Amino acid sequence: MREELTIEIVNALRPYLSQEDMQEMKFKLVMILNRYEIQERCTEIAVFDEDKNTAILKKFIAAKIASGRTVRTIGFYKTSLEAIFQRMNKNYDEITADDIRLYLATRVHQDKVSKTTANNERRNLSAFYGWLQKEEILLKNPMLKIDVIKANKQPKKAFDEIDIERLRSSCRCTREKFLIELLLSTWCRVSEVSQIRLDEIKDDTILVHGKGEKDRIVYLNAKCKFALENYLAERKDSNPYLFPRAKYAGAVEKMAKGQKRARECEWYKDPELVDETEHAGYATIEVWIREMGKRAGVKNTHPHRFRRTGATYALRSGMPLMTVSKLLGHSGIGVTQVYLDISDAELEEAHKKYVK
Repeated sequence: MREELTIEIVNALRPYLSQEDMQEMKFKLVMILNRYEIQERCTEIAVFDEDKNTAILKKFIAAKIASGRTVRTIGFYKTSLEAIFQRMNKNYDEITADDIRLYLATRVHQDKVSKTTANNERRNLSAFYGWLQKEEILLKNPMLKIDVIKANKQPKKAFDEIDIERLRSSCRCTREKFLIELLLSTWCRVSEVSQIRLDEIKDDTILVHGKGEKDRIVYLNAKCKFALENYLAERKDSNPYLFPRAKYAGAVEKMAKGQKRARECEWYKDPELVDETEHAGYATIEVWIREMGKRAGVKNTHPHRFRRTGATYALRSGMPLMTVSKLLGHSGIGVTQVYLDISDAELEEAHKKYVK
């Protein structure tokens, strides 16, 4: 058994080590494993009761709803934890720290999910088992033995000025033009944009409902106000939201029938095609933005990049970091620093200017 285990470990690590390192590691493993009696682990498990897991998850979700978590967060907890427990095929009170380590390792190395995704699943499990311990449903919390999965932070770039002009030129209708200016002016999250009501717009300000149900005021610059006026002048419907949802799936096709496809985005001008009460979902708005990026030839175009771009440009223009953080709706400047696309040259110049 020692020999088989040694070979398995060596083969697993072969892609990451030189031939010389492999030989040295094999010698070390032989010496270390010689001190232990080794046998293959029994993988038989207790009878899996899916209803038992479902019942406790319902209680957990109810507790999170009562604590004020957003609909999006609740949905993420539910779908993520259901998939995890189904994959583990064990009752929640029989899952050990070793089971969780194996699950996370499998997700990263076999399923090839990103470390960020795996760590989000770890966080959901931690929230679940932390709640079980707090409610005294379980005495021991297996997540206390699970380390955070650290992902390599990749630098994320803001749009440059040419990118922004290309995106503006790619717009096919007034609504798209306004959406670009809104994101550049307010730095809103796409989930915030989708929920904006017309009665929450006052002159050059908008009340938005931010992450964690925290409301804040965002501001419209001159370009955004002008684009807003043009967009609203084309709206003839009674939907209360800034970006209404199409009444049915064929709305765009009806608008485009017998016309050039360039007019497909103008369905919102026809009240018969606009839903009377619902707003466009955040996923729909993401699609609008990504399609504009494809037409403009600008890679990696998504709503959140506009948020990073606005914060970066404001800081470069001299806006204090604390003010940038407040406008973004962040809880502290530590979170804000992740958003900034500041080059080494800019840091050097700032050091020369401010550090005497």
